[in-house]
Amino acid sequence: MSDHLKTALSLAASGVPVLPLRRGKVPFGNCPTCADNACGGRPNMKTPGPCHCPRVCHAWAAATTDPGVITSPTWAPAWRRAVCVGYHPGGAHLTVIDLDDADAIAWARTALLATRTVPTTRGEHWVYRGTMASRNAVRPGVDIKSTMAYARYLGPGTGALADLPDAVRALVIKEPPAARPVAHGAVVPAGVRGGECPHRTAAYLARGIAMAEQRITEASSAVHATVYRTFLAVLSRHGRCGCLTDAYVSRLFTAAQSKGESLRHCTDAWTNARTTLGL
Repeated sequence: MSDHLKTALSLAASGVPVLPLRRGKVPFGNCPTCADNACGGRPNMKTPGPCHCPRVCHAWAAATTDPGVITSPTWAPAWRRAVCVGYHPGGAHLTVIDLDDADAIAWARTALLATRTVPTTRGEHWVYRGTMASRNAVRPGVDIKSTMAYARYLGPGTGALADLPDAVRALVIKEPPAARPVAHGAVVPAGVRGGECPHRTAAYLARGIAMAEQRITEASSAVHATVYRTFLAVLSRHGRCGCLTDAYVSRLFTAAQSKGESLRHCTDAWTNARTTLGL
């Protein structure tokens, strides 16, 4: 039995969902059966989707505490090729603050509550008790890994676990957009002619977001392309007036991740759509 497999079984026994990570510290890719999420994917660990694939091909959603799965013949090739053990922090009711360099560590020491720390190749992981939404680049050199994300296991670390502080949760909350100056009544964004801006009508925007969520979740193939086209459509209609809040964007990201898209894929698709539209 390899050292990685022994570590994985030990973590699983303590309630931490694990998965093997290959070269590049990334999960193993989809198996042929699940290519392009043809299987339907696995949205999350609380609400399994239609896919019951036993392989380690669904990234963080494949993480498990079941020793029978971890040591199964279908996982054995992955453990033989694994370069490290990954785990799903949210599945263990944890949040990892990934501090990528010395400047990020210095910031954390002054801004965040002390907690368990784990040295990494270039920085540190600060581990808190509690879960929240994951997000990369919340500030220079700082990523948050919790729900719908994975992290490398680099040892038990030092220090006692602290409860997740509000200062960490606040990192994912953006300032509301500045109000646009009003000229001749309501502001009319591009593509809207005459009358009050329909984006200011809650029902109009809510209906558009619901339709976009449905379009993504009902995609049976070409998920990447569907997510990008949907993001592009939403932004082209609702992206210029300032009422497309983080809450609505989060709903779209959640729908995409339910189809197996990673947070990074969602962020890239959103950024590319904004760039295409000049936003």
